[in-house]
Amino acid sequence: MSQQSKSQEAAHDGEPEDDPQRRTPDDLRSREVTDGPERAPHRAMFRAMGFDDADLDSPMVGIANPAADITPCNVHLDSVAESAIEGVDEAEGMPIEFGTITISDAISMGTEGMKASLVSREVIADSVELVAFGERMDALVTVAGCDKNLPGMMMAAIRTDLPSVFCYGGSILPGEHGGREVTVQDVFEGVGTYAEGEMSREELDDLERSACPGAGSCGGMFTANTMASIAEAIGLAPLGSASPPAESDERRAVAREAGEIALDAVAEDRKPSDILTRASFENAIALQVAMGGSTNAVLHLLAMAAEADIDLDIETFDEISRRTPKIANLQPGGTRVMKDLHDAGGVPVVIRRLIEGGYMDGDAMTVTGRTIAEELDELDLPDDESIDADFLRPVSDPFYEEGAIRILTGNLAPDGAVIKVTGEEGLRHEGPVRVFEREEGAMEYVQEGHVDSGDVLCIRNEGPKGGPGMREMLGVTSAVAGQGHAEDVALFTDGRFSGATRGFSIGHVAPEAFADGPIAALEDGDRVTIDVTERTLEVDLTDAEIESRLTERERPDPDYTSGVLAKYGAMFGSAAEGAVTNPGAKRE
Repeated sequence: MSQQSKSQEAAHDGEPEDDPQRRTPDDLRSREVTDGPERAPHRAMFRAMGFDDADLDSPMVGIANPAADITPCNVHLDSVAESAIEGVDEAEGMPIEFGTITISDAISMGTEGMKASLVSREVIADSVELVAFGERMDALVTVAGCDKNLPGMMMAAIRTDLPSVFCYGGSILPGEHGGREVTVQDVFEGVGTYAEGEMSREELDDLERSACPGAGSCGGMFTANTMASIAEAIGLAPLGSASPPAESDERRAVAREAGEIALDAVAEDRKPSDILTRASFENAIALQVAMGGSTNAVLHLLAMAAEADIDLDIETFDEISRRTPKIANLQPGGTRVMKDLHDAGGVPVVIRRLIEGGYMDGDAMTVTGRTIAEELDELDLPDDESIDADFLRPVSDPFYEEGAIRILTGNLAPDGAVIKVTGEEGLRHEGPVRVFEREEGAMEYVQEGHVDSGDVLCIRNEGPKGGPGMREMLGVTSAVAGQGHAEDVALFTDGRFSGATRGFSIGHVAPEAFADGPIAALEDGDRVTIDVTERTLEVDLTDAEIESRLTERERPDPDYTSGVLAKYGAMFGSAAEGAVTNPGAKRE
């Protein structure tokens, strides 16, 4: 758990109200709806909800809460939001809770519904922005559970540039099956093992019933836990706030502290634009690659940088990964889960090693008003020597000399593609490609047992525009892994792979097929070479041959011509730019 900042303590100990560095109530934006005789009707509406004079004289803090009964990631968030509300109350603020949507990635996985997932990131950012703008709020505490909640909430905070604190809902505890810890990733891979005849239906059923024992986001270093960890490294969440389990007193304490910090941020007028810099984003990337975090973080950090108008390109991820060692043994590339990291001291123990090794900038600012290095000094962390080296290595003796994220380019991905490397073996793959126009065709092919060692599978027309929505394909990659081919069958796509994906899986190929990217020119049997060491994704065709095929190709009609998928599909930018839809954000 993170510690209360000194600036907060000063505020709560009666710091003089005439401090010129602190905002006064008259400076608050909420005065537009709470102050003066002409606002009597507005105050009447607030009084109908139980707010009193003291509330109306206080900073108005929005508590954005995506609680829902459609995913274990979010089913408990009302209690997390309630603790944040208590923190705002204790710090003499006016908490106003409002809801946002969520989509369960795991439940929509492998279905048409997964196309809604990335769209939900944008809808969350848009909805929080609209409420904060329309209600004239002074600050935000953004609560998040499932994968796209996290970047959506942080994008909203950046876009509104209100004093904001990010508050994660916490991770699910691992289940137990066959004497070992398991997560939902094991269930997805179990489907492939069952299809291969290596697992009985009864065992799969028992695994299904054991893997997810309660509330919280998926337990490995998948997308939600990756983005929660990044929130600490980038400065938008207090240090130590990512790892406490969802169903724990520590998680409620983290939320309560978030509410308190929000009031201090209002008093100091400390906004995301005062925190986020190029160094902040480089810190976030260094943590991502050192921990083996999700490839989805590439997409989301690019989108967040675009919102912040900070220059960040996809090649930066590769540059930082080349110079940053991988030091954590976390699922899906490793064996441990977020609860194990929490027991070892949480994300700060990783950050401490990276700062001491010169891989992160300890002078970067955080939401508390202090630097990361200063925050580390306030935490009671275990000694490095007491942490299991099979779980977390020193930077001088890492699991791998380079970080887990690699950016590939070449004549199939001129604008880049993303792979997470979980080992140093089998980094080159060559063979004839089998092309699928959407995920379902590839899944059927794998489930019917056609996939074999050495295969190269391409899934296209699943990009931000072409999907639309850039579906994650954990079902396909898990089925391949479950059949024993995680390291000897290659898949690449203009869509995405889940944070739980492992093996030779390359996503975010840009430009996408729908935008006439070279991936659209592929035909069955074309020889594709993937060389992770050289960072290349190539097909054995000349530029003229690719161009000729693209010229002759007819672009497929959009699957959706009305409704939310059509609307956001038309607005999405390239995956290489973060797939942003905000027209004011930096994009091509």
